[in-house]
Amino acid sequence: MASDRFAYERSLVGKGITRIAGVDEAGRGPLAGPVVAAAVMLPLVWIQEGIPGALEKLNDSKQLSARKREEYFEILMGDPQVQCGVAQVEALEIDGINILRATWRAMNEAVRQVPGAPEHLLVDGNPNPELTIVQTAVVRGDSLSYSIAAASVLAKVTRDRLMTAYDREYPGYGFAAHKGYGTAAHLAALARQGPCPLHRRSFAPLKQPELELFG
Repeated sequence: MASDRFAYERSLVGKGITRIAGVDEAGRGPLAGPVVAAAVMLPLVWIQEGIPGALEKLNDSKQLSARKREEYFEILMGDPQVQCGVAQVEALEIDGINILRATWRAMNEAVRQVPGAPEHLLVDGNPNPELTIVQTAVVRGDSLSYSIAAASVLAKVTRDRLMTAYDREYPGYGFAAHKGYGTAAHLAALARQGPCPLHRRSFAPLKQPELELFG
């Protein structure tokens, strides 16, 4: 499977299933910001004849440079044949329902936004029990399926752009640099000025009672 990143898609097409969407998320682990999910349905002709050369090295977003992620994002979003949906769940809701259910909720909403009603979903990692469309969970799917890799890139770039914008709204935390992850610089900023509304209060070390909400 690893040598053919359309193997899962072609197997489904062979069964008569042609509307296939890859689903992935970004931002489950950070201390701040939303979790973002994307669902991407690539053109059937790409599955049958091969992905365009400009996207041939499309991969798990974590394996790509920021420049390549942005490049692939623009190609995917700019192609009218690519049908996609992107959704996010904010920190307050994450705290209310937990990060796993928030991730499922973001995935569900992203899938609902995809035009053309996907028939089958290829989901990165573990199954999402709340999805109502038939799914195949693929461990390390973002490196094994072009559809999931495309969703990985859309989710990651969308979230990174959001965190960069939030850096201007909530200065001093370094969101543009670490995107909300628990880096040493981020933890130092938390110790210095406390959390802001973007922070997930249910996440350690934000559960500490002495931390007071910023602003």
